[in-house]
Amino acid sequence: MAAGTALTPRRRTRTRTATGRRIAAASALASAVAVGLFVHLRLTGVGGDIAGDVLYAVAVYAGLVAVAPRLSSPVVAAIAGAWCVGVELFQLTGLPAQWGAGFGPAMLVLGTVFDPRDLVVYVATVAIAAVTDVVARRAAARPARG
Repeated sequence: MAAGTALTPRRRTRTRTATGRRIAAASALASAVAVGLFVHLRLTGVGGDIAGDVLYAVAVYAGLVAVAPRLSSPVVAAIAGAWCVGVELFQLTGLPAQWGAGFGPAMLVLGTVFDPRDLVVYVATVAIAAVTDVVARRAAARPARG
């Protein structure tokens, strides 16, 4: 370690907290992807569509936290929400459907057909994920009682 970069107790705690947040987010991401693939393959209709949208938004949020665990929850929510809304609006171009026809996995990331309901589901899910994240971070920051 370079001179002057020793970990202070506060910095050590932030590093430990960031690592814990990264691990939790990576677990949430893996779970969302696994359940999302199940939903994609097994559920049809409106319920399957909404469940897929929820899992997609959770995966985006969790993926961002896994990559950048020190970002604040509101910043992660803004980026995740913008990504989800951007991808949904991109579907209006027809390109995701074309690309998905040529390479099926592209549909899992970019979708195919614009649906305004998806926008509502994405924004609501990202908001719930952000609140859950804030609550979890506050609980982790509290000293253990005992």
